[in-house]
Amino acid sequence: MDRTDKQQQQQQLSLAKGTRQRYNEWIFRDVPSDITIEVNGGTFSLHKFPLVSRSGRIRRLVAEHRDSDISRVELLNLPGGAECFELAAKFCYGINFEITSTNVAQLCCVSDYLEMTEDFSKDNLGSRAEEYLDSIVCKNLEMCVEVLQQCENLLPLADELKVVSRCIDAIASKACAEQIASSFSRLEYSSSGRLHMSRQAKCDGDWWIEDLSVLRIDMYQRVITAMKCRGVRPESIGASLVNYAQKELTKKSSLWNPSSQTKVDSNSTLHEKLVVETIVSLLPVEKLAVPINFLFGLLRSAVMLDCTIASRLDLERRIGSQLDVATLDDILIPSFRHAGDTLFDVDTVHRILVNFCQQDDSEEDPEDASVFESDSPRSPSQTALVKVSKLVDNYLAEIAPDANLKLSKFMVIAETLPAHARTVHDGLYRAIDIYLKAHQGLSDLDKKKLCKLIDFQKLSQEAGAHAAQNERLPLQSIVQVLYFEQLRLRSSLSCSYGEDDPKPIHQSWRISSGALSAAMSPRDNYASLRRENRELKLELARLRMRLNDLEREHVCMKRDMAKSGSRKFMSSFSKKISKLSLFGHSSSRGSSSPSRNSQRTDSKVIERTCASTE
Repeated sequence: MDRTDKQQQQQQLSLAKGTRQRYNEWIFRDVPSDITIEVNGGTFSLHKFPLVSRSGRIRRLVAEHRDSDISRVELLNLPGGAECFELAAKFCYGINFEITSTNVAQLCCVSDYLEMTEDFSKDNLGSRAEEYLDSIVCKNLEMCVEVLQQCENLLPLADELKVVSRCIDAIASKACAEQIASSFSRLEYSSSGRLHMSRQAKCDGDWWIEDLSVLRIDMYQRVITAMKCRGVRPESIGASLVNYAQKELTKKSSLWNPSSQTKVDSNSTLHEKLVVETIVSLLPVEKLAVPINFLFGLLRSAVMLDCTIASRLDLERRIGSQLDVATLDDILIPSFRHAGDTLFDVDTVHRILVNFCQQDDSEEDPEDASVFESDSPRSPSQTALVKVSKLVDNYLAEIAPDANLKLSKFMVIAETLPAHARTVHDGLYRAIDIYLKAHQGLSDLDKKKLCKLIDFQKLSQEAGAHAAQNERLPLQSIVQVLYFEQLRLRSSLSCSYGEDDPKPIHQSWRISSGALSAAMSPRDNYASLRRENRELKLELARLRMRLNDLEREHVCMKRDMAKSGSRKFMSSFSKKISKLSLFGHSSSRGSSSPSRNSQRTDSKVIERTCASTE
């Protein structure tokens, strides 16, 4: 602390010495000074008359001590310090100097502090600074940014004088105007003659993004809020937030690279925490206004910096609304808790998945029943579900080897998505197999619970063959695998009988219908169930017709038995069997004609039966 105090004293002495050398160059040397002004450690030997003719504050101080003939005045908390007072003193002495964007804010504040207004002198410093601010600075965006930077050390006086608000309004208006002009320049006619806007990677009107990144977070927040009110595009707002966060948060590599062991002090941590929370509050409400990997980066920083719960929940909700475009590296969020916890933050990922499922249900508009009868393959929400299901399966396989990962957490991640999200269960089976291999101490009951998550009917042929020989699976699961493999083999064999008899084809469809209906969304599943019901009705009608044929043939066989002996009966019986052609294959060409006549009769009866049942 002593060393710090000495350094501050040395800086004040050097500043006072430099100020004294500067004002000696322009002060009247032939007239002795009659007043000394002290400002933040600096002293100015000046004359009363030039000062009191311009400054109402100094005039009042001198008038209050007229009897004692005051010769020394200390100006406390003068905005801008000694350097700014030097400019005001020069103005009082009539010495010309240039007003720029780097000193106009200080001049506005010091003129208000010294009361250098039109009440005491015409064309005083206050009016000169205000004129420059309105006519020059507010018409140029870069100058407004420079003035805002100077105002960071002049608060709250600069705010009271509306220097900050005028610059912010000017920046927002200028950015909006630039955006409109850029949009007009991007208009072009398509091949069909329609007017549309060409897509560009970066809008030409967004050149201000880099300029705003130099502002302090509180000023930056006010500028972005004003831009939103002015109607600046959400994509431009998002690009500015990404640029600002990269400059402010990547200064410490530990924020974006959790494996780094860089030590940061408490002040830096508090600043970064404020930056994260402010950026989260400024995020546009529109989807895809910012990249999802940027949202995940903010979430990692929020977890590590222990930001507010509201900020973290907001990020999780935004990520959940566009989770279908995320990658595995995005959702692998490290855990920053105690050493006995899991390697990755499973709870955060679970909340993100819940948000994804909830927004998927809420955004589906209710429609009439005619839509459910449509034969559309999948809705867009089903496509997103399939993508997220693959992402979740890969995530489960990545976290499964963690020795600290409890079975309940693993299962809750796997069960979050609805049943129709996974069209194939190969990825889920792979993740569960890895978990069983890494946690060999699981009880048989826990293994059964875990394997119940797998629909073995949705396994591919390769995965089914692997599961049938997997010793880590419970015996009940292996039996299910073998059963469904047998059904699949029987289905493939039935399909090879031919197309004359629709029964094997329908059996094959029935075996796989469970997997197909589970892989569809509820809307498409309803249409599938209607088609399946229709097929079942047709099959029932066919069976009835076959039963009638068998009854007629049975009557004919009884007649033959009564007329002929046993040999004639056996030959007649073989001929009748060949005519039935139960499996769709005729033993002779002569049997094709009755079969075709029977099929024509079947079709008529089937139509009548379906009409009566419906």
